[in-house]
Amino acid sequence: MPHISYSELKNWCHCPFYHKLVNIDKIKVFEGNEYTAFGTAIHAVCESMLIEKDMANDDAGNIFTEQFRKELQDLGNDELKKELVVSMARQAKLIIPEVYSALDEYFGEYEVVSTEEKLYEPIDGIDDYLFKGFIDLVVKTADGKYHIIDWKTCSWGWNSKKRSDKMILYQLVLYKHYYCKKHDIEPENIEIHFALLKRTAKSNIIELFKVTSGNKRTNNALDLLYRAIKTIKNKVHIKNRLSCTAGYGCELYKTKYCK
Repeated sequence: MPHISYSELKNWCHCPFYHKLVNIDKIKVFEGNEYTAFGTAIHAVCESMLIEKDMANDDAGNIFTEQFRKELQDLGNDELKKELVVSMARQAKLIIPEVYSALDEYFGEYEVVSTEEKLYEPIDGIDDYLFKGFIDLVVKTADGKYHIIDWKTCSWGWNSKKRSDKMILYQLVLYKHYYCKKHDIEPENIEIHFALLKRTAKSNIIELFKVTSGNKRTNNALDLLYRAIKTIKNKVHIKNRLSCTAGYGCELYKTKYCK
């Protein structure tokens, strides 16, 4: 069935025409770099460590090294920044030993419910569309509450603007909503958190923080999702010219695909 993911929703919010080019026409854009390779490798390590509780740091380090090498090879880029790659390998060795202790300190007693759990859930009111996503980690604490965690790799951390960016927060808000639907759990029994894995931080290398997800924020996220699906289904792909050069700009700006 047709489906929409958070990343696709984010593309639509950036620009409906960009969404058409990338998600419908399948125009190739950014395909990764050293930073995305590092993020994928660290995610793989965290998943393995939480599946196999009390994994030795050396074993986790080997998983990172193997996955990082594979991700770099898959880039097919002969111009990788070697100094950056070496630095990232060192930084991973500092992050890995902090995974268990960071979760223990933040949650206290907990059990792992799932890692990389797939969401593929019906969207209320839209019979022929599903919401698709992958939840990095779900744990259950001693008070009976479930906690959805999304790992995010970064340099030194997130500033206040990024921590309050509604589009970033909507990822976890939507994950919570559809996790509730999938498992028939009341929203008040689920909390959501980002876990920042900081490459260059000298302290607080792994930082977890809670995201509020009340009815208003949830309804706003769902309204945005419904508006996106409505325009996609109606094949309305209006250019948002404010996104052409704003922020980091658009990689398709003034190309043959978008003039």
